[in-house]
Amino acid sequence: MAEKMPLNQLAFGRDSMRRERETPCLGGECAEMKGREERSVEMKGKGEDERMKDPKIRVRVFENREKKKNLSIHSLQQLKERGFQCFRDPFEGSKMGSSYFLSSVIKWQSFTKLKLFSAFCVFSLSINGVASFDSDKSMLLQFKNSVSDPSGLISGWNLIDTNHCHWNGVSCDANLRVVSLNITGNGSYRGKKSGGGGAILCSADSIELSLYGLGIRRDCKGSKGILMGKLMPLIASLSELRVLSLPFNGFLGSIPSEIWGMEKLEVLDLEGNLVSGSLPFSFSGLRNLRVLNLGFNMIEGEIPESLSRCHALEILNLAGNRINGTIPGFAGGFKGVYLSLNQLGGSLPEEFGYNCEKLEHLDLSGNFLVGGIPSNLGNCGNLRTLLLYSNMFEEIIPHTLGKLGKLEILDVSRNSLSGSIPPELGNCSALSVLVLSNMFDPYQDANGMKGDGLLDHLSSVNEDFNFFQGDIPTTVVTLPKLRMLWAPSATLEGMLLSNWDSCDSLEMINLSHNFFKGQIPHGFSRCNKLWYLDLSSNRLYGELLEEFPVPCMTLFDVSGNALSGSIPSFYSSSCPPVPSTNEYPLNIYDPSSAYLSFFAYKAKAGSRTMLLGGNGEISVFHNFGDNNFTGTLQSIPIFPVRLGKQTAYAFLAGDNKLSGPFPGNLFENCDGLNMMIVNVSNNRMSGQIPANMGKMCRSLKLLDASKNQITGTIPPSVGELVSLVSLDMSWNLLQGQIPSSLTQISGLKYLSLAGNRIDGSIPSSIGKLQTLEVLDLSSNLLSGEIPNDLVKLRNLTAVMLNNNKLSGQIPSGLANVTLLAFFNVSFNNLSGPLPSSNNLMKCSSVLGNPYLHPCRVFSLAVPSPDSPGRASEAQSYTSPSGQSQKNRSGGFTSIEIASIASASAIFSVLLALIFLFIYTRKWSPKSKITGSARKEVTIFTDIGVPLTFENVVRATGSFNASNCIGNGGFGATYKAEISPGVLVAIKRLAVGRFQGIQQFHAEIKTLGRLHHPNLVTLIGYHASETQMFLIYNYLPGDKKALDPSFSSYGNGFNIVAWACMLLRQGRAKEFFTAGLWDAGPHDDLVEVLHMAVVCTVDSLSTRPTMKQVVRRLKQLQPPSC
Repeated sequence: MAEKMPLNQLAFGRDSMRRERETPCLGGECAEMKGREERSVEMKGKGEDERMKDPKIRVRVFENREKKKNLSIHSLQQLKERGFQCFRDPFEGSKMGSSYFLSSVIKWQSFTKLKLFSAFCVFSLSINGVASFDSDKSMLLQFKNSVSDPSGLISGWNLIDTNHCHWNGVSCDANLRVVSLNITGNGSYRGKKSGGGGAILCSADSIELSLYGLGIRRDCKGSKGILMGKLMPLIASLSELRVLSLPFNGFLGSIPSEIWGMEKLEVLDLEGNLVSGSLPFSFSGLRNLRVLNLGFNMIEGEIPESLSRCHALEILNLAGNRINGTIPGFAGGFKGVYLSLNQLGGSLPEEFGYNCEKLEHLDLSGNFLVGGIPSNLGNCGNLRTLLLYSNMFEEIIPHTLGKLGKLEILDVSRNSLSGSIPPELGNCSALSVLVLSNMFDPYQDANGMKGDGLLDHLSSVNEDFNFFQGDIPTTVVTLPKLRMLWAPSATLEGMLLSNWDSCDSLEMINLSHNFFKGQIPHGFSRCNKLWYLDLSSNRLYGELLEEFPVPCMTLFDVSGNALSGSIPSFYSSSCPPVPSTNEYPLNIYDPSSAYLSFFAYKAKAGSRTMLLGGNGEISVFHNFGDNNFTGTLQSIPIFPVRLGKQTAYAFLAGDNKLSGPFPGNLFENCDGLNMMIVNVSNNRMSGQIPANMGKMCRSLKLLDASKNQITGTIPPSVGELVSLVSLDMSWNLLQGQIPSSLTQISGLKYLSLAGNRIDGSIPSSIGKLQTLEVLDLSSNLLSGEIPNDLVKLRNLTAVMLNNNKLSGQIPSGLANVTLLAFFNVSFNNLSGPLPSSNNLMKCSSVLGNPYLHPCRVFSLAVPSPDSPGRASEAQSYTSPSGQSQKNRSGGFTSIEIASIASASAIFSVLLALIFLFIYTRKWSPKSKITGSARKEVTIFTDIGVPLTFENVVRATGSFNASNCIGNGGFGATYKAEISPGVLVAIKRLAVGRFQGIQQFHAEIKTLGRLHHPNLVTLIGYHASETQMFLIYNYLPGDKKALDPSFSSYGNGFNIVAWACMLLRQGRAKEFFTAGLWDAGPHDDLVEVLHMAVVCTVDSLSTRPTMKQVVRRLKQLQPPSC
């Protein structure tokens, strides 16, 4: 039998096994053989007795006979194993085999029969050996004929090359038996699929799967094609096969049972194919299996107990399939467990942590796991990566995880965790990546990879569900190897820690959208490797220090705080090498580097530079917006060595109190960049646009200087801003005419000059702006006719020319601009007919034009445009600048009004639930009972039949389980038919879970007065020392509203689980009524649904506090509230 190979050589067949070859002789063996040949010639012709007199010959004969005897024994054993039962071992049962040979060296003739029999056995074995490797060769050729090979990966497998051990992907042992079949495809299969699905890209080359397979990643860039076809049972005929590695090809169908019966197989690697079916609950072979890699196929069913009998198994990869059921406890005994992106549910069993000493990598992300994180995971002392994100884990982060001294990555984001961050995590001395929350879905880009929607159940909205308390412990931020700390929107609070002295390794920090207060610590200036710092949307105050290494940072975001003072010039003596997000995936074998690369890529992908088509290798993003900064702007805070055509730079400082002249000095180094974005909107800047503006910054992509006090004219040199995509100079004090040179910017998509004092006519050459999508020239002093060439702009989606002095007719061709969705020419002097259009040209879009037919009935007094820049009728249209535009008039926009109205409706529903569930916690069964001990039922709504305690108990069959339609954190719900045809729902509350019966009475009576179409009606209630229940209206047939059984989903599936499922599948719309979903802002509605879910989990201790809920609700308020 071939010697057992090390795991690093076996793992997925990544390294080709050495082909062992037999050589005729080596070194001294050759000399010895030559001497034997000479003596053989010399002894020719002599009789046997004469030859046997030579003692050397006698010894040699003895040795040869011993070898023949042993060979015969071994040969017969092999023949028996192969089914040749007709042969019988002549030495079986004999106690004198060897001694008989020792005492009978001279009696040669007595062994003639045995010698002939042994020779026959050797001959038979040699024939069988030749047949074996010939059979292997035949099997390989049959395998070749059974697959499609369009790229010729195995075209060299033919009879011309007679040595099959030299064939591509084939390795043999010394006996020319095939021990490894290793053919890696390039994962490019996108043809027609049986049953849907498609092979994925190699995990090392796929950005979508950058967090997958930490510890087992491999590079398959060298592969030039794929094999396609069904897996055939004939592979099992390669009886000496130890490695079967065919990843990233197009094999489909189920794995043949013959492969599951192979005895010597140590590696089965079919990752990234189209394998279907389920894993067998019993199989006869694979007792030596060390690696089972079936990731990213279409395998269904549960993880069978049969895998526990593979005692040598170390790596189990079933990620990216359709595995359901629960995680078996025996999986904790493996070295690497990869079960991400499946449909696993239930809780992680406690026994998982009992035998996990070998476990190094555990990835359970992207499932539906519930319950708490087992505390005994702290027993897994060799654990290096623990990925639990995108599940439904509740309760707290166990403090026992602090015992994991080798842990490098911990990601618990996108769950329903609560409580404080355990300071014991500071004992994880090797920890380099800590992700507590995450606002983007790591698997969002992977959802379309399989073509059949395999991953659609993870296409959730970009929200996190963890609600932590307190701040981040000092022991955590001072971890010596910590490279990345990621905790946005985690409801963390308190003073921002000042102890950042041990931040030598820190590279990325994201604490945005929390409730931190205080000043930005001076210690950040000592974080020499820090290149990503996001502290946006907190409650920070104070001034920025010049020592902060902002020029060296790829991302620096302090927007949405209360910072004051001026924006410093900043200075840095030197900067570390620029971290390029395009490096990915070079560091595929370093888990922490893979994490940093992926998060940097996601940050870049969501940046303004990427939205505007920036393709620079480096994307630098500095955001100072929405603070209280004052003073004038200096030059851009970017280190000189980072200037260059590989850099895209965004400088955002809108919504502050900046003053001084138009910041022309910002553009001094602009031409050295690949792309530049500038937003200084809603400040107090004055002065004129520099005359040479066009020559200063030809790489400028976006300029938003709206809502300032900029005066003068628009210089003609603006037409030289050839890279410009968006220009917003609205709501300033500009005057003069629109320069015709502006129409030379061929790539312009957004142009807004609204709310100024611009006069003259609209340039007739505006038809040259073929890419223009939004044109807003409203609230000016424009006159003349609307240019006919406007109809040539086929990409227009919005045209706003209202509140001007335009005359003439509306070009009839505008009705044929198919993409045009918004059109407003109100309050002008237009005349003639209204162009016919399905929905676009309505009288509501042409108000205040007394000579326009047929809309004279709408002739109104034209508001004076003499005070442009403050006209309340100006239309609100979103600028692509990326910063919120505040309504200076103090009023709400139509979107804000709809947002408030829809949010208010949801808030009433949520607050009713919260008041019911949270405040009722304060009732203690030990408190003095002051409620009525009588069996009374308080009625809020008359349903036409008497509701008494006895009627309710009788209608529920004394709360019989047969009438139970669901269970929740506060008790069970029953269906009750009070009288024929009159159904109600009875919520029987667990008495021991409440405190304060007086307060309970008061709150229930308050809720009884609430009526809303989205709330079930509270008909009445009963509360006594021994019994409590609520009576609701029952909605017949509406299982999703009141019957939590959801029979099609299985037992135990309730409305909370249904909401979770809809959220994870990106189908939250189905939870809301159509009118509410259409009217309200979708992000806010989904966020409220998230809060409703976490407020109704079974574990009362993990529900968020009222304080946390109110804080999150405040974050949903419109900016002008």
